[in-house]
Amino acid sequence: MITFLELLVNGISVGAVYALIALGFVIIFKATEVVNFAHASLLLVGGFVVARLHPSIGFWAALALGVAVAAAVGALIEFLIIRRANVTSHSVLAIVTIGVDIVLVTELTRRIGTDVLALGDPWRDRVLHLGEVSVAQTRVVALGVAAALISAFLLAFKYTNWGIAMRATAEDSETAALMGVRRGRVSMGAWAVAGALAAVAALFLCVFPTPGLDRSTTFAAMKAFPAAILGGLDSTTGALAGGLIIGVTEAMMSGYQNDLAFLGRGIGDVAPFLVMIVVLLIRPAGLFGTRELARV
Repeated sequence: MITFLELLVNGISVGAVYALIALGFVIIFKATEVVNFAHASLLLVGGFVVARLHPSIGFWAALALGVAVAAAVGALIEFLIIRRANVTSHSVLAIVTIGVDIVLVTELTRRIGTDVLALGDPWRDRVLHLGEVSVAQTRVVALGVAAALISAFLLAFKYTNWGIAMRATAEDSETAALMGVRRGRVSMGAWAVAGALAAVAALFLCVFPTPGLDRSTTFAAMKAFPAAILGGLDSTTGALAGGLIIGVTEAMMSGYQNDLAFLGRGIGDVAPFLVMIVVLLIRPAGLFGTRELARV
């Protein structure tokens, strides 16, 4: 039971981080109807800035600068590439983001090389004991920070002018433009917010108990893609639910891997994608996604 509780808490905390990344996918999709495959590279940008700068300017300043740089890179991608691409197909724009991701990840992994970069977080390897359950302090902080950021975004999405403009654009972009909503500004803001959330997620993906930021960090980040698809690409609630489901599933499968040897090694890495496939076979739009109705 103690092992189960530890795995559950770790799964929920990691799932909350996945939810932050999945929320970035959802924000961009709602604003532009483009699936952003460059999201993992934004995460790597933020983590790389924090890792390189924290020895000289301190952790908190490096984190703030990493979030700002990731947000700026996201906004530049939208302004210089997505907005100016002379195509109307969202599928083609999604392929463009794959090219952007390859360019950014190739350059960053070249700079990282074979090193494992520490992010200089203040929690280090401290462990919090809740009765007989032991949890890394970074996991608890990750859960709290993710919950605060997701709550703040949901409130902003519902009550601020930016959130109303984004909802209007997602509902009917042409009508929103006729009503004075600047779609370009909404789109750029969405990419910037997604980049900032990715940078925060990079921090908690690369601190204890993981060794640090390395070339494989983008693969860990892409586990959040099943979370976004699972919850529904047009649902902010779905991003939260999908992240938690994927996080708990991965933690449980990895923790009980020895008891599931008949499924093969590495089942924890494959489980998020298996869950996504099963759910999509039942609900093609995701758990909370909007089902498209066709008149026949």
